[in-house]
This record gives sequence, structure tokens and C-alpha cells, in this order.
Amino acid sequence: MDRALQAAWYDASGRHPLSLALLPLAAIYAALIWLRRMAWRRGWLPATHPGVPVVVVGNLTVGGTGKTPLVAWLVERLRAQGWQPGIVSRGYGGRARDWPQAVAPGSDAQQVGDEPVMLARMTGCPVAAAPERPRAAALLVDQGVNIIVADDGLQHYALARDIEIAVRDGARGYGNRRLLPAGPLREPVSRLATVDLE
Repeated sequence: MDRALQAAWYDASGRHPLSLALLPLAAIYAALIWLRRMAWRRGWLPATHPGVPVVVVGNLTVGGTGKTPLVAWLVERLRAQGWQPGIVSRGYGGRARDWPQAVAPGSDAQQVGDEPVMLARMTGCPVAAAPERPRAAALLVDQGVNIIVADDGLQHYALARDIEIAVRDGARGYGNRRLLPAGPLREPVSRLATVDLE
């Protein structure tokens, strides 16, 4: 199924039968993400700011686009400028029972997720993982971090942010520019109008 979806999502004509068949579900998904985003913007769902600058790195499409290497590069630049950066990650795939988790280069990826461990190894800076990113950010602030970089956090509005960076797949772009499941987009391309850098 994954190969069939990829073919449908990245068919430049936009007329792939599977993508067209999934358009009704994409319309429902669009309504849900609009309502969710509106709830955050109106303050119906609270966003928490950790009290230090927050830079969110994310993307609009499903799958890898180079977010993790950009996060690693960014924290190195910040450290070179005298900041004490820390990285927040969701910990996707981690099976820890208690969150947030401080992640070290030797942490068990099965408990905290593989990307946080990889980032801890690549950067040597504090990393915290939690499905609720504000809790991970608070843990980092308690450790003396004075700027937070959130990996893959564009759609995670519970963590208030100061800067948003959207990473685009240079080879495949935004595919057929349709929302899930008819296309690869988590949010519409119009969302890019609100980010600080693309």
C-alpha cells in the first residue's frame, strides 16, 4: 500500500485514481486540521512557552525532508554564537512509560525513539523527548538550556514558538499538493505564508 500511495501522492498530473478516490477523506482531514489550528490560534487550546526562545523546524509533508540534519546544524551554529541550545523531540516510537525523558547518546532508542538518540549523538547537546513537547522543553530549561530547537514540531502547537522553519523536499516538492490521505501534505501549502523561513 505504501508504494501505491507514494505513486499517487507524487503523480505530477494530479489525476492518479487512488488520489482522486481519497479526496473525500482529505476534505474531512482538511476540516479537522482547520478546526484544530483555529482552536490554538483563538486560545481555546493553550500553548505553553518555556520562557526561552523556541525555534521550530518542521515540514508540511509526510516523511523525511532533512529536518534532523538541519536541527543538528542549527544547534551547532547557535552554540558557536554563545547560546546553550537544547533539542525537543516527540520521541516517536519510544515506549517509555514516563515522559519527559532526558536523552543521552547512549539512551535506549526503543524507550525514547531513534531520532532523539541520533540527535544526542550528532550534537552532544541536551535533548529531551516527550509526546507533550512543553514538558520536554521545561526539562531542558531546568538543565540550563537558554534556547530550544524543536525537531519536527511544525504541527505541534502546544509548544509556543518564536520562529518557524519549514523544510521542503528538494526533489519531490509538495507532490500533488493535496492533504492526507489523497496527498502527502499534513497541512495545506498556504500554511507556508505563516512560517518565518522555508
